[in-house]
Amino acid sequence: MDDFLKQWGEAAYTTTGFFWMALWAFVLGYIFSSMIQVFVTEKRMQKTMGENEKKSVLLGTFFGFISSSCSFAALASTKSIFKKGASFVSSIAFLLASTNLVIELGIIISIFLGWQFVVGEYVGGILLIAICWILIRLINPKKLIEKARKNLKEEDDDSEIDDSKDWKKQIKQEASWAKVAKKYKMEWQMVWKDVTVGFTIAGIVAAFVPDSFFQTLFVNSGQGNTDFTFFEILEHIVVGPVAAFLTFIGSMGNIPLAALLFGKGVSFAGVMAFIFSDLVVFPVLRINAKYYGWKMSLFILLLLFTALIGTSLALHYAFDLLSILPDPSQVKIQDSEYFKVDYTLFLNIAFLAISGYLVYLGFFKKKVVEHSMSEMAPKSELLENILKYAAFICYLWLAGGLIVKFLI
Repeated sequence: MDDFLKQWGEAAYTTTGFFWMALWAFVLGYIFSSMIQVFVTEKRMQKTMGENEKKSVLLGTFFGFISSSCSFAALASTKSIFKKGASFVSSIAFLLASTNLVIELGIIISIFLGWQFVVGEYVGGILLIAICWILIRLINPKKLIEKARKNLKEEDDDSEIDDSKDWKKQIKQEASWAKVAKKYKMEWQMVWKDVTVGFTIAGIVAAFVPDSFFQTLFVNSGQGNTDFTFFEILEHIVVGPVAAFLTFIGSMGNIPLAALLFGKGVSFAGVMAFIFSDLVVFPVLRINAKYYGWKMSLFILLLLFTALIGTSLALHYAFDLLSILPDPSQVKIQDSEYFKVDYTLFLNIAFLAISGYLVYLGFFKKKVVEHSMSEMAPKSELLENILKYAAFICYLWLAGGLIVKFLI
């Protein structure tokens, strides 16, 4: 019983420590994402993306880079630009960029995993897009694409700000920043459940799950082991998405779990595959099927999974060739002094103050109509309710664990 209580306290402390480390990065990332979504609208994206395939892929990648990292928001935006005329390959480029190349994700990865994984994330995101582009050119699924367009119902979308106004003028207006505040609120509404559950699971895994479990799940993994055969790396890459499927909590919430996997000795390729897996899980498959039909949804799944395998392998061997493969010992997941007077404390205070100002501006000083916000993909009501109640249970678990650690 004493061992359980000690592990419970450690699990709760690790979770809260993880979140404290990442808090300023979440705030910075979502403020930036909110600004982009208010000042650079989908209509502006669609007007800029032309018929030329190379140009449209490059622009799709760029617009994805400056978009939200939430998978569900990315799915809805991708559907919208595809429906309004963007090519299939540029839509896929936008989808991959908006979930893998976004700034806030890179910041979180740098905190938990180090610079090699940040480089892997951004280079890997570009590789994913390039491989998908090549595969689409080779397969040339014209009939699937035509059928997918027919499955999308035409609808009027007046949800965005007036494109006739110059964004340079809008950025100087207080009302525009009130819209940013509303969008910032929506960003947190999208992810609070995923982040809560993800960080809590990371703490529980760190405290309770023995290394032997990871060594069984990921062949020949273990702390200190970096010498993997090709087939062991391939097994890690295939198992990574399976682990992501079982703990699907969104790309941002998955990063502490990725740090745990790497700290337990999973290969660099396997961890990158785990991070890249947010678009090859069942909720995403179901939403794509609702948008485009099951055949296209399964095609997208196969396309992304194939690209994921190729990208993870390429990254691993390229980093190995350059002798920059990260060392698992650089990831400290337990026994850390999370709450101390350092740059994290001052950054958290600064960005919490900025959050407070946005809350004041958007919800007390300026009134903004709610329909000015972007579309979200239709989530499963059952899954959302499960996640909501799971998040509440997590809060009780964390409160109990912290009481046990510091008061008992």
